[in-house]
Amino acid sequence: MTGNTPTKTFPIHDALEARRSPRAYSAKAELTPEQVGPLFEAARWAASSGNSQPWSFVVGFRGDEVFSTILGTLASGNALWAEHASALVANIARTHTEEGKALFHAWYDVGQAVAHLSVQATVEGILVHQMAGFDAEALGVALGLDDHHRVVTVMTLGLQGDVSDLPENLQERERAPRVRRPLGQSVSGSANYA
Repeated sequence: MTGNTPTKTFPIHDALEARRSPRAYSAKAELTPEQVGPLFEAARWAASSGNSQPWSFVVGFRGDEVFSTILGTLASGNALWAEHASALVANIARTHTEEGKALFHAWYDVGQAVAHLSVQATVEGILVHQMAGFDAEALGVALGLDDHHRVVTVMTLGLQGDVSDLPENLQERERAPRVRRPLGQSVSGSANYA
């Protein structure tokens, strides 16, 4: 693992502390649907508003058409390193029910599902990096999504690669210490963690 862990105010689970968003992926490592299955199972068990479960995932493995489709919509800075990941995943929100009622919390719920997925991935020894740098409209069209589905984020799945294979500026980012603002800057009210 690269980078240092910030000081914690309270102890947390090892999987949460170990989670990273790497860019150095092994271009030789391959993952199978069976290996990533537990990740999507963990996502399936996430909480959602009204139990609407408004998430879905489109998975492409390196070398297949889905992977190429997703990769083709990434910003060039992301595509540079993401092409080495074992899989690319489009994280999708269903924004309305079949009856047309808006699911206002869908994006939040997708985030919860992906958070569950990322923790399970850490437990399984699989790395995840979520990205907002992609063309969501183009990817939605390429995946044949209707007006009630939106790609929220894209993520990589894979195994650790050699940091020295990255461009120099990304090597620096990969090795930089992890930074988290103090707990007191995130929590207020009756709980004072200053």
